[in-house]
Amino acid sequence: MRAWALPEYIEDILPAEAARIERLRRRILDLFRTHGYELVMPPLLEYVESLLTGTGHDLDLKTFKLVDRLSGRMLGVRADITPQVARIDAHLLNRKGVTRLCYTGSVLHTLPSGMNRTREPLQIGAELYGHAGIESDVEIQRLLMRALAAAGIKRCYLEIGHVAIFRSVIRRGGVRAELEAELFRATQAKDVPALRGLVRGLAPATRKALMTLPELYGETGIITRARKLLPDYPEIRSALAGLQALSRKLRDVAVIRCFDLAELRGYHYHSGVVFAAYAEGWSNALALGGRYDEVGKAFGRARSATGFSMDLRELVSSSPNGVARAAVLAPYRPADASLQRAVETLRARGQVVIDDLPGHAGTRGEFGCNRRLEKRNGKWVLKRMNS
Repeated sequence: MRAWALPEYIEDILPAEAARIERLRRRILDLFRTHGYELVMPPLLEYVESLLTGTGHDLDLKTFKLVDRLSGRMLGVRADITPQVARIDAHLLNRKGVTRLCYTGSVLHTLPSGMNRTREPLQIGAELYGHAGIESDVEIQRLLMRALAAAGIKRCYLEIGHVAIFRSVIRRGGVRAELEAELFRATQAKDVPALRGLVRGLAPATRKALMTLPELYGETGIITRARKLLPDYPEIRSALAGLQALSRKLRDVAVIRCFDLAELRGYHYHSGVVFAAYAEGWSNALALGGRYDEVGKAFGRARSATGFSMDLRELVSSSPNGVARAAVLAPYRPADASLQRAVETLRARGQVVIDDLPGHAGTRGEFGCNRRLEKRNGKWVLKRMNS
């Protein structure tokens, strides 16, 4: 193996893509800022118990672990920034009212989350704490759709589920923990034959509800059907009412392609509505999110919470190619004060100006310059270069 080869599913980001990612990062963070979301920057490493508490088994498997030589304790390289932001809200900011936070940074996964996906996503997201109503779910999902629009992604849509429905059936049916784990896997996979074998011996109402969940997939009419077929538990009534409200309140900004009541992604982490954003022509989800009211409990304060995250790399690969910013070539004359003033004026306006260092005339084409500074009648002016 060559010494410079990178691990599988780890790759460099080269200049053109890096520039697109950085422009998009700034655009989305500015969008978050104008909606009142404050930027936080959690560390790349934390003690494992802090990083994983309340997040469930799935995140544990995704997390790289190592021993801290200073303390002897186990550290984890974050696989998701959301739990860190929950810790900041609960333990450091300690605010009583609604808190809106956003973040961006690299995360690391032990295995890729899908075909042709990196193990080092560049995560960006927003979280809202301290509000338990459907209004905050609506705000977060509207913000998500605006972020996708800012990325230039068109014809995107949402798929929405609600983990509290499955949880309510399990709890009221008195299902033991070992069986719950098996039922969860079969329901999430919509494996009806396996589910049929697992529900034998359960109470008739529980058995019927669990067998019905994989069928409750479709447009808004599924909610009406669910009211007829599922047990009339208060938790289920509340969950279905919330989904109905989402379908009304998001109508002007989002296409909800389907409601999926067997979607249990993040079951041990989320507590209510879960959602994913997709775009036509792309099989991978562009964003994932949901409500996770219990995570903050591990840090001393159980705060209502909802949010979403995206991978900037995935967004850039899904969005139309941006027009490359053309550069200006400046002759190398460090002692020419008038030239330096002209260069600084252009740079202050956001123009890219590259000094033409001596001895490299043959490789100027690599700079991507389409204009050059030339002196005419005692003034430095821009002249278009031949391609």
